[in-house]
Amino acid sequence: MIASELNFLVVEDDDFQRRIVVAMLRSLGAVEVQEAGNGRQALEILHVANPRSVDIVLCDMDMPEMDGMEFLRHLGQENNTAAVIILSMLERVLLVSVEKMSEAYGVKLLGAVEKPITLVQLEALIFRYERGENRVRQSHGAVQVFTLEEIRQGMKAEQFEPYFQPKVDMKKGRLMGAEALARWIHPKCGVIAPCAFIPLLEKAREMDELTFMMLEKSVAACRSLQDKGHSLAISINVSLTSLTDITLADRVTQTVLGAGVDPRDIVLEVTESAAMTNVAHALENLARLRMHGFGLSIDDFGTGYSSMQQLMRIAFSELKIDQSFVKNIAHNEAMRIMVESSIGLARKLKVKSVAEGVETQQDWEVLKSLNCDIAQGYFIAKPMSLDAFMDYCAGGGE
Repeated sequence: MIASELNFLVVEDDDFQRRIVVAMLRSLGAVEVQEAGNGRQALEILHVANPRSVDIVLCDMDMPEMDGMEFLRHLGQENNTAAVIILSMLERVLLVSVEKMSEAYGVKLLGAVEKPITLVQLEALIFRYERGENRVRQSHGAVQVFTLEEIRQGMKAEQFEPYFQPKVDMKKGRLMGAEALARWIHPKCGVIAPCAFIPLLEKAREMDELTFMMLEKSVAACRSLQDKGHSLAISINVSLTSLTDITLADRVTQTVLGAGVDPRDIVLEVTESAAMTNVAHALENLARLRMHGFGLSIDDFGTGYSSMQQLMRIAFSELKIDQSFVKNIAHNEAMRIMVESSIGLARKLKVKSVAEGVETQQDWEVLKSLNCDIAQGYFIAKPMSLDAFMDYCAGGGE
């Protein structure tokens, strides 16, 4: 998807600055560009339009009648599907706060940029929309919604498959593994991203079946890759609800050994919040898995409330820095400092640091300069089917 296929709304009270942004969009090939002088006018445009009329909103913060923050609050409360690029002259620290506020409201944020935005920055942010997986759409543009029963039927038919996103050793520049990410291969709707089914399964406490389906298929894939001469580690997500089952560790171990795979070739990714739930059961499961040789990754590091406590509790082998800290790291000094601290902490604890959500060459270069160990993200490769990943490995990871 390119700019000519997207519809834009520029919300800016300064006429001259608004015309500059519109001209930039036109130069990138944009055809449908609407304009508003403040948040109230922007909402009026969105209210009278059909749901697909605006794909990306470029929004200033300091505006009369309704400022950008109030506009973003309304956008989130109305569950509008438009993605947002924040343009502002606010101090960088305050701009980071606005980013976090937007995400808390559920706004689909592509990035926040200090004025004046450059053509290169604008193009990169639009490209981020093209590749984002935060929208699960039907062909007519509406958000795809499934019932719990439909998801159950999909699991019964084994329509769920792992897609593999490469993980690269930043020092050596070589492929060293992949994360297995659940995808629903729907017979009518195509490939469905996890945001359409995982929240429902977790709410119903029915994640266990999907967790083990992904485990079995990912371990079988690991065995096939090794048979073809690719010695790679596969990372698999463990659900919060699965950790409450005291038999989890033994079941996981039996599944992996039964497939002829060494547990040392499997990394189990656990979110901070998951590790904090039913602490005694979680700790027993995780300690037993580590004892059997599995790698353990603390996923989304920095997004939970007790990161340091988790590192002390559990013998993690990998610290995974959340993509919200990695995104736009080249232009965000506060984020760079936080990532640098996390990488330094990982090094002192003698565990690997992994940055997820690496989207640009600049992200890569900054992370490399900070001595991050491993990277994954769209800059390297998007998640792909097993067949495509096999081809990717055969081609040397390119």
